[in-house]
Amino acid sequence: MAALNKVLEWITKVAYLNLLWLGFSMMGLVVAGFFPATVATFAVVRKWITGHTDIPVFQQFWKQFRQGLLSANLLGYPFVLLAYILYLDFLFITIVSNQASLILTIPFLIISIMAVLTILYLFPVYVHFDMKIMDVIKTSFFMVLLNPLQTVCMALGAFAVLYGLWHFQWLFLFFSMSVLAIVLTMPALHASNKIYQKQKQIAQKASIEEK
Repeated sequence: MAALNKVLEWITKVAYLNLLWLGFSMMGLVVAGFFPATVATFAVVRKWITGHTDIPVFQQFWKQFRQGLLSANLLGYPFVLLAYILYLDFLFITIVSNQASLILTIPFLIISIMAVLTILYLFPVYVHFDMKIMDVIKTSFFMVLLNPLQTVCMALGAFAVLYGLWHFQWLFLFFSMSVLAIVLTMPALHASNKIYQKQKQIAQKASIEEK
């Protein structure tokens, strides 16, 4: 009975977090609210995963939303612009001749795939590290290259969530961004810890060699 109550408690917390994401996104008319609300969602999930399971969800969410109101939009909208440019490139590729299309398709696919994979790390990195916007983007990009296993897990997890929402659209209200944040944050934190441990080992080795 205690285990069932715990499961129901977590389902309620995850659903509540998703409702906060939707509400605050709407409060900012989506244009100004979507990215700050998404950052706040990932911040709460990061707290949960790192052991702070009893935090007051609304207070934590509101704090992160206010702090990220400008920076989260500065982080997110360059990728919106990039997505629009890639969409125009896709339209161009579909109307040019076959030979030119073949030449352009390969770099288009590479850039598109790397952009999507970088976006998977973007918000977990933003809430985990105290970095400037450009450093968040660069770190997210290099984490894609340095952590192929975690990257594959994140891509498969994101696909599974989106696939489920496509077939059960009523779940979007309660289990969309909050679940996606959990699916992406867990492997991203693992990847971050791996990099931190490697850096620590390198620093220790350098310190020993200096002695």
